[in-house]
Amino acid sequence: MAAPGTLWLVALFVVPSYAILAVAFGDIDPILRTAAPHWNPVSWDFTAMRGVLDRVFFGDLRHVFVRTGLFALASLAGCCLIGYPVAYYVARSARRSRGALLALLVLPFWISYLMRMLAWVNLLQTDGYVNRVLGWTHLGSGSRNWLDGDWPTVVFGLIYGYIPFFILPLYAALERLDGRLIEASRDLGASKIWTFIRVTLPLSIPGLMAASVIIVLPMCGDYYTNTYLTGGSPRTEMVGNQIEFFLRGSSQPQTGAALVIILMIFLMVLMAYYLVTIARSQREGARA
Repeated sequence: MAAPGTLWLVALFVVPSYAILAVAFGDIDPILRTAAPHWNPVSWDFTAMRGVLDRVFFGDLRHVFVRTGLFALASLAGCCLIGYPVAYYVARSARRSRGALLALLVLPFWISYLMRMLAWVNLLQTDGYVNRVLGWTHLGSGSRNWLDGDWPTVVFGLIYGYIPFFILPLYAALERLDGRLIEASRDLGASKIWTFIRVTLPLSIPGLMAASVIIVLPMCGDYYTNTYLTGGSPRTEMVGNQIEFFLRGSSQPQTGAALVIILMIFLMVLMAYYLVTIARSQREGARA
């Protein structure tokens, strides 16, 4: 029964990951200046990886990793502020309109992520609708160039692009909450606010963490958003932009492959923390 899933995992994860390792610890063709991967682990050379690690922790790439982490955290905070109320309303309050609201939440999946980013390029231009609305409402000058390497533009694009992936798993977690616990809290005299703080929010933390992991992992490797919304400005460059540059636009594919490995290790640590936290909460719930 597990064979199809295992074959899928090997073909689309294990083999590509091994290819990245072979490139990172391989050589560069002296004539074509392209990657010359070493498929035999015995012949792997770790010199390039040590150089990239030195740049990540002490050199120019450190700022790129820090910026990527800050963008991901800011975007996650924005998704929580926007997505949690939406998921809570659809799961706990909406009755007759739940089906229509769920359809609207799924609708962005029908449109390519790149097409949605390109649409925002037109909206964020100097003469676009965003500046027009700001000018009409006197909330801004109405002449700001949002596409000129502004970090709020990248964060806004990440929030817009990934918030559907945040809302749907959180909605599923909130929809499965035992309503009897909420009723018991109200029967014991707790107000709606205290019921949410002491009952609903703690019970929704596993779903909130799952939704956070689902969006943070791809955010850290995202490069389309910065490329399309700021023209790939160095001031908003993320790790994904560096990986794309070294693998496709330079003669240093080893550096790009090494960055992929470092990013994978960082994300695996986050995933391990998530799995350990969920397992601990499940054990505590079983004992309770």
